[in-house]
Amino acid sequence: MLKNKLGIEDPIELAKAEEKVTKIKAIKLFETGKLNLFEVGTFKGLSQIHKYLFEDVYEFAGKIRTENISKSNFRFASAMYLEEALKQIDKMPQSNFDEIIEKYIEMNIAHPFREGNGRSTRMWLDMILKQEIGKVIDWSKVDKEDYLLAMERSPIKNTEIKFLLKEALTDKIDDREVYMKGIDASYNYEGYSTYKVEDLKN
Repeated sequence: MLKNKLGIEDPIELAKAEEKVTKIKAIKLFETGKLNLFEVGTFKGLSQIHKYLFEDVYEFAGKIRTENISKSNFRFASAMYLEEALKQIDKMPQSNFDEIIEKYIEMNIAHPFREGNGRSTRMWLDMILKQEIGKVIDWSKVDKEDYLLAMERSPIKNTEIKFLLKEALTDKIDDREVYMKGIDASYNYEGYSTYKVEDLKN
């Protein structure tokens, strides 16, 4: 159970509240244009996204984790070496699709935050794609199970995740609906889909 600013002690209730709060913040990022002010392709930019989304829920929003974490049988980068790993990721090239996805994979392996890595990093990825190749991912076209399996295998073989994401590319880089689908999709990937974006807009 994560300590949170909302004072919630039930994990299911926390998941629901976290989803609602962060979806509202994500919508504001799009509508105000603030997302366009964040750095693109750096850990600083990723931490700016994470802090904005989660600052009303967690004290650690935007901060590098100090704990070692794992998911299923996959252990993410050791907290001891995380800061150096993030510096190396910052230096990775991002001039074409393959380079961008390779950078995305490395950031996923790093998993720099205690919680909320998937949501923040997918937004970070779309920012890089938009700037460098004029495309974004239509996350509604990415099968959840295929995505999770491909990401799990990506440190060894990245062809699967590259294929999945390339098939879902769209040039609708400023389309509100595509962005909103991405917000909903980020929760579907992590097991929650309580609040639909359209219900939170007003």
